[in-house]
Amino acid sequence: MEELRKKKWVVMAKKADFAAIADHFHIDPVTARLLRNRELTTVEAMEKYLHGDLSCLKDARQMKDMDKAVSLLETKIRGKKKIRIMGDYDCDGVMSTCILLKGLTKLGAVVDFRIPDRIKDGYGLHDTMIQQAQDDGIDTILTCDNGISAFEEIELAKTMGLTVIVTDHHEVPKNPAEEGGGDILPPADAVVNPHRQDCPYPFKGMCGAGIAFRLMEVLYGRMEYAGFESLLPYAAMATITDVMDLTDENRIMVKEGLRMLPKLDNPGLTALFEENGIDMASVSAYHIGFIIGPCLNASGRLYTANLALQLLLTKDQEEAKKIAAELVELNVSRKAMTEQGVREAQVMIETSNLKKDKVLVVYLPDCHESIAGIIAGRIRENYYRPVYVLTDAENGVKGSGRSVEEYDMYANLARLADLLDRFGGHKMAAGVSLAAENVDEFRRRLNEDCTLTEDDLVEKVRIDVPMPISYVTPKLIEEFSLLEPFGKGNTKPVFAEKNVRVLSYRIVGANRNVMKLKLKTADQYLTDGVFFGNADAFAQWLSGRETISILYSPRLNTFRGVTSLEIRIDGYC
Repeated sequence: MEELRKKKWVVMAKKADFAAIADHFHIDPVTARLLRNRELTTVEAMEKYLHGDLSCLKDARQMKDMDKAVSLLETKIRGKKKIRIMGDYDCDGVMSTCILLKGLTKLGAVVDFRIPDRIKDGYGLHDTMIQQAQDDGIDTILTCDNGISAFEEIELAKTMGLTVIVTDHHEVPKNPAEEGGGDILPPADAVVNPHRQDCPYPFKGMCGAGIAFRLMEVLYGRMEYAGFESLLPYAAMATITDVMDLTDENRIMVKEGLRMLPKLDNPGLTALFEENGIDMASVSAYHIGFIIGPCLNASGRLYTANLALQLLLTKDQEEAKKIAAELVELNVSRKAMTEQGVREAQVMIETSNLKKDKVLVVYLPDCHESIAGIIAGRIRENYYRPVYVLTDAENGVKGSGRSVEEYDMYANLARLADLLDRFGGHKMAAGVSLAAENVDEFRRRLNEDCTLTEDDLVEKVRIDVPMPISYVTPKLIEEFSLLEPFGKGNTKPVFAEKNVRVLSYRIVGANRNVMKLKLKTADQYLTDGVFFGNADAFAQWLSGRETISILYSPRLNTFRGVTSLEIRIDGYC
């Protein structure tokens, strides 16, 4: 509750001729306002947002080194050379590996894969993986979701005579001695990464699987082979789970990928959806981001990412059911470990001078390193500031960071490169490795260099429209589905109303985390409301207040065959 009250409510005030937009697209003026609030300023941009499909994607051959990578792969496939995909252990890395493996196999490639072990190997390429590739007679290494920082490892591969193709979406390391920080690229035969300064491709925000999908698209075109579209659902799921902005080309790939997902012939995914009680015919970005994705990620966190990939590759339904059940069980364990870690981190912050820092560095020596990033994300939500959670690893200390919009995590890490053994990531998330004796200095310098203001550390909740609840109709709610999928960069619409009276409420749920309310607005409109969260704290806050202001989202609730309007309370003051 304290965190909710610290948020600053800001009404979006974008200007446009909403009536004209509504008339053009045959939508409600409120929906027209929502389009404008998503920084869409032209009819063409709005048309692409509402109705864009794969034909709206820019030509992937515009990506620097894309033609070079595809030419190399075609030569290796036709020459029956051994190709090894080297991925990553998170959901994006697993999906990227899956896309490349399925895609190349259909083209007749001699291909296999390796995914590093999170604990034993750590992130990215390693010398042992390169040596093993040579020992196995591999001709070409193809990375996905990693490789942009693997200078020494790729140099080793080249001295061994291997061909190396890098596909990655992480920030490209910069030369600190060069004005403006020029790119430092690994010595690979091709480096496909839209973040390259010399890459003209206009959309930079894809995840690793998105780039892998576009690579297969171009390769299939070059080899005159059909069917690359079947790989899109994997890229869509990775885009959601890797928390990419659901804007522009990402929005199209996710929207189209989710539409294709129910038709996907994949026994493993079908089993995982069934194990979680989700109907694939009505799957949303929420289901992927908060239920399916965490199960796939749990594999790489607590066991081996090969299990998640095995699920995606199996054709045996019984094996699929067995693996799906195992992944769900792993995710249950992961959630319990996360809750314990969050509690320990909060106690540490509240009982020390850490709370005064603008960048939180929480050192939990005994925490499982695979969940450090999740804990960092939860702490960021509670305190709204950049957070690193560090833990003991085999060779020193490892950690993960999660940021806020106002703070570029990767850029600030780059200034501390002398303290770190390894680091990588992007603006909103990063990973680090460092010596234990450098932890205190790491914290000190991060905060000493921090330029965040007090205002930056107050989370802004952007209200799309201050709209009377009485204006909401089932038709309008159905129209809002045009804006889906919702997620980062395309959040669910937020509405607000003042002077709402709570006539009655009751707390339900074993954990007392749901409140059902009867509401009455200033214009005497009666409606049902629901609140998810700390219901006891909400009830205590309500005591003695005649009216409140609420942030809300409307929805249709069907119970025993009867559909009614319900208001979900997302915030209050």
